Amino acid sequence: MKKIAVFCSANNNIDPIFAEKTKELGEWIGKNNYTLVNGGCDLGLMESTAQAVHENGGRVIGVVPSKIEKNGHISKFLDVEIPCEDLSDRKQLMIVQSDIIIALPGGLGTLDEIFTVAAAATIGYTNKKVILYNINGFWDDLLVMLEGMEKSKFMREPVSEHIVNAKTFEELCNLIKNS
Repeated sequence: MKKIAVFCSANNNIDPIFAEKTKELGEWIGKNNYTLVNGGCDLGLMESTAQAVHENGGRVIGVVPSKIEKNGHISKFLDVEIPCEDLSDRKQLMIVQSDIIIALPGGLGTLDEIFTVAAAATIGYTNKKVILYNINGFWDDLLVMLEGMEKSKFMREPVSEHIVNAKTFEELCNLIKNS
């Protein structure tokens, strides 16, 4: 059973379309016998994904930093909880625990996670790619910036070697199946 790490927002105050699309992904993960690996928090897209996976027969592994545990924000939909010290530990454990990595819309933490995976792959620490689920064009500006860096020769390899853009749910599912 393949494990899918999902990096995403833990904010509840975002456009509901993101939660709807996230729920759709979580349902698909659960119904297709994948395991979700996430940050274990009970907020935002992180919680909506975990709930949808859990309610559709999938397993959820939460990598939970001590601060989240201390603040009482652990998801009730976790099948396995892996405690860790901080966000750096969580990120590393999620990468190690997963076969596939997806980034849903998110903030600074999600950007940090995307770039950690991509940078590690450029050096050869991992061979994993990040699939950006580009809901409503959320990642378009980032992709333009990365393409500009590539054109200016600040990257040794094409961006697509490490970061892949899934514009639709169907594209995302195909990328997961072929990973």
